[in-house]
Amino acid sequence: MKYLCMLFVDGTKMGALSPSESQALDDESVSYDEELQKHGHYIIAEALQSGRTAATVRLDKGKVAVTDGPFMETKEQMGGFILIDAKDLNEAIQLASKIPLARFGCVEVRPILDLVANKVTGN
Repeated sequence: MKYLCMLFVDGTKMGALSPSESQALDDESVSYDEELQKHGHYIIAEALQSGRTAATVRLDKGKVAVTDGPFMETKEQMGGFILIDAKDLNEAIQLASKIPLARFGCVEVRPILDLVANKVTGN
């Protein structure tokens, strides 16, 4: 089953890293992605630019409204994601607990809803 591990990080903590600490974290993250891949769990992973670069899009009565930056003011913002394959939620949580960026915030683990399979089976 596929699980999305959404990485929420505290920008203040990330911004406090020295360039060498930041590079070490990047290297550790790539190594963990390679470990996931070696064991057949890795599907895709991407880091995101700062929330300051985001745009929030809403539709209200057919009109598009765009707000710069993240929708909510919060200390932790989504910093990236890893899509994994795991046998169940417990395994997905165990894998997510080893993601290096988890030290700087949290990881939300959520199962992927397979709309095509649901349509075929009628669920």
